[in-house]
Amino acid sequence: MERTVLVQNIQCDHCARTIRRELADIAGVQDVQVEGKSLTVRWEAPATWEQIRTTLGEIGYPPSE
Repeated sequence: MERTVLVQNIQCDHCARTIRRELADIAGVQDVQVEGKSLTVRWEAPATWEQIRTTLGEIGYPPSE
């Protein structure tokens, strides 16, 4: 699966690195791309969008949906 969302809290490369690092720890996440405030995540089971969205919120980068 793949989803692209807006993440208002992305301000810099450090933000992007943090997001990529945290999402990469989720089993099933295949790719994380950050371009500006746009985040694209590709994943397969066992990862779920709910798990990805929750993780983003926990680390301070909740997606706008």
